[in-house]
Amino acid sequence: MTDDVRRLVVDRLTKSFPRPGREQPPRHVLDAVSFTAEPGEFVSVIGPSGCGKSTIFTMLAGLDVPDSGSVTVGADLAIAGRCAYMPQKDLLFPWRTILDNTILGLQVQGVPAAEARLRAAELFPTFGLSGFEDARPSQLSGGMRQRAALLRTVVQNRDLLLLDEPFGALDSLTRTEMQSWLQSVWQRYRWTVLMITHDIREAIYLSDRVIVLSARPATVVREALVELPRPRELAVLTSPEFVALEEDLRAVLHDEARRALAEQTDPGPTISH
Repeated sequence: MTDDVRRLVVDRLTKSFPRPGREQPPRHVLDAVSFTAEPGEFVSVIGPSGCGKSTIFTMLAGLDVPDSGSVTVGADLAIAGRCAYMPQKDLLFPWRTILDNTILGLQVQGVPAAEARLRAAELFPTFGLSGFEDARPSQLSGGMRQRAALLRTVVQNRDLLLLDEPFGALDSLTRTEMQSWLQSVWQRYRWTVLMITHDIREAIYLSDRVIVLSARPATVVREALVELPRPRELAVLTSPEFVALEEDLRAVLHDEARRALAEQTDPGPTISH
């Protein structure tokens, strides 16, 4: 399969949602959002809280449709069948074993359970889950549950992985360990990854590029290339290049947060009588 066939293109994506009450105008969430993800590239999307990051993902996953604009992988508009989506919560079924949790996506695709178990079991050593095939989710740590959720995502063998705050619910130490682990596994398999995160450091540490969204209605206000060598050790977090990029992106986000706050508190024009 050529690279062009696997290239993600988000082109002028626009979306609004109705509000309660007939007199309320629709809430404009996305305003002509455009960006790309090249095959094998790790791209992170950051932006102010509530700006519409997860709305983009629901459309990429085929769970909603834009008002205008398009999302394609190559020339294929039917992108939902080419993405695997990992939400923030692991959503493991407590009554299923870990192995049977990891095959859910394959079963939805119609893969027989026996074949799905064989395909998933092959990845358990890579994901640090060997010996836990028959365990229940309650017997796993938070980091192990997230690894199981990611295994469930990647075993589907889709062109694009959508990771929505995959480590947001973890404590700081576990989160750092998971970031290092994800980097090493990604370098081995070179999946095309699009990740939402609120953590600027996480975005820079893991990514080839960082897309910065404005306050709602979101549009792309910055696209930063991360030119740090791989593999990246944790020491890179204190390097001058890393710190400079982190400060730059933080300043952009602060400007957008201030703009959003100003618009919320603006009483509008004064009418003279």
